[in-house]
Amino acid sequence: MSRREDYIKKHLLESAQTKKQIAEQMTDQISQAANLLILSIKQGGKIMFCGNGGSAADSQHLATEMVVRLSSSLDRGALPALALTTDTSILTACGNDYGFDHIFSRQVDALGREPDILIGISTSGNSANIIKAIETARSKKLTTIGLLGKNGGKLRDLVDLAVVIPSDDVQHIQEAHITIGHILIALVEMELVSR
Repeated sequence: MSRREDYIKKHLLESAQTKKQIAEQMTDQISQAANLLILSIKQGGKIMFCGNGGSAADSQHLATEMVVRLSSSLDRGALPALALTTDTSILTACGNDYGFDHIFSRQVDALGREPDILIGISTSGNSANIIKAIETARSKKLTTIGLLGKNGGKLRDLVDLAVVIPSDDVQHIQEAHITIGHILIALVEMELVSR
């Protein structure tokens, strides 16, 4: 087996092992997160996502799956969600005028209303702009969920529900975040949408 094939096999097996640990240890947390999303939407709330880098892309991906649809076999109405990572004018103006740490909290302050949910995605759990966004959300009585990694960082104790991936590898944490995001949206669709 070549070095490249060794790497491919190792990566896939490590990723699978991370997901196996999640399946064995975290189904209750994932179910709790789904319950929070379902309750929020039933009460007229929306789901907001934020993250940096790959987690920003995940925020956009998951918001899209909610607004459009996850299951290609399901024609359903839109579910209320948005990614706070997409408006470059807001991001650059806020970054310039108030600093990068405030790019999400400013939007949460403007757009967040009870019973909305803010999902902060951070592989380290220590992203300053996610921490500020969560603090702002809590001050406005929004429910907060953290999709985190490593040991959960500072966000673990700040959010209402922490979903901490049992890995120190950023790639495997990100892979698990998108998988859990898909599971959450599938559970929301199963509960809220008649097939």
